[in-house]
Amino acid sequence: MAGDPLVLDSVTHLPDGVRGRAALCASHGGIYSGWYAAHRGLGGVILHDAGIGRDRAGVSGLDWLARIAVPAAAIGHLSARIGDGADGLARGVLSTVNAQAAALGLAVGMRAAEALERLAAADLLEPPHVPEIAEARAEIAEAGRAGIRVFALDSNSLVVPEDAGHVVVTGSHGGLLGGRPETAVRQPVLAAVYNDAGGGIDGAGFSRLPALDARGIAGATVDAASARIGEAMSTWTDGMVSAVNDTAARMGGRVGQTCRAFVHALLDAAARKIA
Repeated sequence: MAGDPLVLDSVTHLPDGVRGRAALCASHGGIYSGWYAAHRGLGGVILHDAGIGRDRAGVSGLDWLARIAVPAAAIGHLSARIGDGADGLARGVLSTVNAQAAALGLAVGMRAAEALERLAAADLLEPPHVPEIAEARAEIAEAGRAGIRVFALDSNSLVVPEDAGHVVVTGSHGGLLGGRPETAVRQPVLAAVYNDAGGGIDGAGFSRLPALDARGIAGATVDAASARIGEAMSTWTDGMVSAVNDTAARMGGRVGQTCRAFVHALLDAAARKIA
């Protein structure tokens, strides 16, 4: 055992010194999260199934980790809040396990706390080789107008100061991290789009939206069944809006729009205001 197990609201919050250790991270279980866990050297990880969603994207990271022999499991979205590690530990129940996790005794229906103990007690190894994945940040140049740019980010953690005043279309879930409003988005963007992770217990998959409202930022989620969580370009090309906040509604955002139509409506409203 390389050290005590970690419990975090997001896999992107992993500290230094985690190589070969076990962690419960309340991020979605998509490929980006799985890759990031392996990239940082975790020996085993429990993520969140994010409603599983389109093409089983919410647990696709578990299959990806299986290919490099990392045990991984996911908590069911109706058992604990996405983005809340403490809640995952307290209430989480496993919905999905990969073959390596099953070999260590993890099973569907097991309490997350017990599963984490089993991972931590195992002889875990740092992944010997972690393949690179596709670029996680890109500009959707053809979508911008009136000086406002649109960026596709596989993770909300990739928002940078230069994104202020622009639109970010993310592959991240729409849940606050640990319930903290400041985690909705780290920069004053014009608008942000997330995946609703199936809504989940306590409506956690929508909880960023009121926090964005309080800052005057337009926000929306797309239905997890319509777009693959963890893939910003799927949010953009496939996503159907499942919820909007008041700021977005005042700018023409509506439930049932495509993500493209939502962004275009907001950019039209912003252009009119500039004019």
